Amino acid sequence: MRKVETQFGSGAYAQSVTVGSHQLASDVDASKGGSDSGPSPHEYLAAALASCTGMTLKMYANRKSWGLENAIVTVNISRIDEVERFTREISLVGNLDAEQTARLMEVADKCPVHKALIGTIAIETQLLS
Repeated sequence: MRKVETQFGSGAYAQSVTVGSHQLASDVDASKGGSDSGPSPHEYLAAALASCTGMTLKMYANRKSWGLENAIVTVNISRIDEVERFTREISLVGNLDAEQTARLMEVADKCPVHKALIGTIAIETQLLS
């Protein structure tokens, strides 16, 4: 995996994000003091889960030669009683029978980001001078 690096962007909380050769922006909306110049960190986290789910479903369906034409994945994150609660909705488009649909819903939980989020996470922080 390529390293992700951030540094201050222009604006109160804006961050310039670099992933390999890709340039992204992250910020918070005006109600939180930002300028809404990019998705918030939590929105990127939701995007990671949604896009990983979609990719995993597409790879699996392609391997099986199933008629999955599209998977529309929506993820919302809320914080309730100190718990981050992810709500994921999946709409499967295509010629799929009930068994295929059920299997794809099982496969959704096997995407690597889903596994990372429900597993044990360790964060090691080092100060560089």
